Amino acid sequence: MAANKEKAVRKDQAGAKDVVRVTFLGGLGEIGRNCMAIEQDGRIIVIDAGLMFPEPMMYGIDLILPDFRWLIDRRDRVDAIVLTHGHEDHTGALRYLVKDVNVPIYGSSLAIGFARHRLTEARVARDLDFIEVADGERRRIGPFDVEFIPVTHSVPSAHALAIHSRVGVIVHSGDFKLDPTPIDGRRTDLSRLSALGDEGVALLLADSTNAEEPGFTGSERAVGGALRRVFLERPERRMVVACFASHIHRVQQIIDVALEQGRRIALMGRSMEANVKLARKLDLLHVDAADFIDVETISRYQPGEVCVICTGSQGEPLAALSKLSRGDAKFMRVGADDTVVLSSHPIPGNEWSVGRVIDDLHRAGTEVVHSEHEPVHASGHARQGELRTYHQLLKPRAFIPIHGEYRHMVHHVALAASMGLDQRRILLCEDGDQVEVTPAGIRRSGQVPAGFHYIDGSAGDLDERPLEERRMLAEFGVLLISAGVDARRHVLSQPVRVTARGWFDGESDRDLIAAVTNEVNDALQDAVREGRYDESSLNKVVQRAAGRLLGQKFRRQPVLLPAVIVLE
Repeated sequence: MAANKEKAVRKDQAGAKDVVRVTFLGGLGEIGRNCMAIEQDGRIIVIDAGLMFPEPMMYGIDLILPDFRWLIDRRDRVDAIVLTHGHEDHTGALRYLVKDVNVPIYGSSLAIGFARHRLTEARVARDLDFIEVADGERRRIGPFDVEFIPVTHSVPSAHALAIHSRVGVIVHSGDFKLDPTPIDGRRTDLSRLSALGDEGVALLLADSTNAEEPGFTGSERAVGGALRRVFLERPERRMVVACFASHIHRVQQIIDVALEQGRRIALMGRSMEANVKLARKLDLLHVDAADFIDVETISRYQPGEVCVICTGSQGEPLAALSKLSRGDAKFMRVGADDTVVLSSHPIPGNEWSVGRVIDDLHRAGTEVVHSEHEPVHASGHARQGELRTYHQLLKPRAFIPIHGEYRHMVHHVALAASMGLDQRRILLCEDGDQVEVTPAGIRRSGQVPAGFHYIDGSAGDLDERPLEERRMLAEFGVLLISAGVDARRHVLSQPVRVTARGWFDGESDRDLIAAVTNEVNDALQDAVREGRYDESSLNKVVQRAAGRLLGQKFRRQPVLLPAVIVLE
């Protein structure tokens, strides 16, 4: 086994002197699960390890991760995990990866702070090495020199990466936009990007989330003006603002507007409390402790004296806003004196969950303001105008779009081609693809397993099979078909019983169940007369008989669970 593994390593390294291999493990074709590996001389660094939240049809699934098997099989060759920023779609899967791949984790102080907190909660942080990096710093990580270039995004301290390799510079944009007026004054370092373009960029890997959108993404600072207007128009109402707990600049603006009106601040949600505490410690959030009140004391204040900042802007069922909408929050109820502001935009796939929360808030008599009413949210991702600027500055010799659904990446490919880049130097990749970068250009070099890895809180890891079964149960319902056979007397000792679950209870369904009962009874009687007493064989008879009748005559395909017992 060891000899075969060493042989595979030598094969991977053969002829690799002027080759860098990029392996995409997630984030290409979906929003989330961002993870890739970059390899030179047989050594690997991992960029990000993110998760994705499930869609409504993924019944019982809590989280979706990249498939880490390819990395785990090469754990002795992995030198580090490098984080571009602190969002969950880039760091949320760390707790699962580091159990098998324990290597140093590099990132900004905030990204490391978020990651350390999550990993400590998961009890997997004890033996990990966290390494904080500064803006503009250049670190030797494995076979690469990795440069951390500041960019603006919807979380502070985000970085693009310039990976200096033997075949040239590979630029990973991270998530970014070109915000000329960021809250903290920390702009995307356009001068350094331009310098890299002059030096020569072998490959650009760039954020595609807003590649369909023309123009430029609005500045985060503009959101503050919209929030101020919303607050000023409602001086007597209690304001509840939901946003991402990691969006420290948004939290800062909410606090600033609330304090201007003499309101006290209450925080709701564990992640909001933890992230605010960390951001204040790192001097990224500026607010006095005296301006906060405990949510337990909120009833002591008049509605116009309070602003609540909470989690749950994506409709997460256990987050603070969802609890408020259902009336399940411990110390607070929303009603006619409250205005809830959703300072966010639903992540693709979360629209249904967000809509449900908004409906429940309206049922409670609460006013709801969101981005379709007022500009209370600004994206953290570059639109076409910014992407063109990025390409113009870097002048890459080759390009691969990343971070986005397939249509986003298709639009980014068209944008890059319109900038004059040869189509032969542009690759549209998907999860699992491997690409080799050489002095001559880029080429596809293979594929690795990179499917969805599902996490069910009660059942642990799941593959696609049980999830498909759950979908079938939800869509078609289930029929339980039982019977008993007396092998000595050659008769049915227990009559056929059909029990339905997940069906409409109407007259037509009663007729249908009666028809299935008769069809199965006849099929079993024929099988018994033929001398067939094997339980497995009789269960197949039941399944075929019921399935044929339901499919051909009634056009129904429920899950069939036969249970025939043979008494000797």
